[in-house]
Amino acid sequence: MTAVLPARAARVDEAAVRAALGTVVDPELDEPITDVGFVRSVAVDDTDDDTDDGVRVEVHLRLPTSFCAPNFAWLMVSDAHDAVSGLPGVARVVVELDDHHDSELINRGLAAGLGYRGTFGHEAEQSLDELRATFTRKAHTAAMERAVTALLRLDPAVDVAALTLGDLPAGEPTTGALLRRRAAVGLPLDPASPVLVEADGTRPAGDAAAHFLRRARSVRISVDGNAHFCRGLLTTRYPGSEADQTPRPEDRPLLPLEVRS
Repeated sequence: MTAVLPARAARVDEAAVRAALGTVVDPELDEPITDVGFVRSVAVDDTDDDTDDGVRVEVHLRLPTSFCAPNFAWLMVSDAHDAVSGLPGVARVVVELDDHHDSELINRGLAAGLGYRGTFGHEAEQSLDELRATFTRKAHTAAMERAVTALLRLDPAVDVAALTLGDLPAGEPTTGALLRRRAAVGLPLDPASPVLVEADGTRPAGDAAAHFLRRARSVRISVDGNAHFCRGLLTTRYPGSEADQTPRPEDRPLLPLEVRS
């Protein structure tokens, strides 16, 4: 009888690590850290490939300035650690933030497993769950505006207040992005659901729809503007880092700032 040996875990390479890091989003910019160039380096050590313990991975992150908000920095560093640690075949993960005024504190706290509050102590006043929720809502608002404005470019006479998800063109990047953001905040995804809603499901009534869309546009402009600004700051701080950035996502085309209601 032939013995059945246990299957070995698939070995992890740099591409797999970068793909995992691509699931980590800068909460303020609503873009993956891989797209905006925040991943400085990835090293995979498979020198112990003859064992089944797995590989060791070391990741270094960088930010546009040395004074980026510590809570945002912690979110990205800890999320990167969790994302890579979840890969089958990874035995040990080191994620470090370079050139930040709190780099030493963040790196030490993450390595020791202290968590955000354990690392920053009394300075950790705001809950990271609250922070995530705030920017998840903003991402939904921005995606909603992009989807509606893209539709208005095709038909300026569309009744914005009456729009439902079924009215949005299927397969379009702006539609897909909106559906993902709605799912993230817990909004219904059925075709009959109204498009213009707050993150809590509140729907603007009547003439309020135009004002609601203008307010959503200000959120979208803020998100996109911050992303553009941070990309530029990063390339100024780290010459050559533009090679590590990818073009803006397809769901973020350049849209006009005016919308006829």
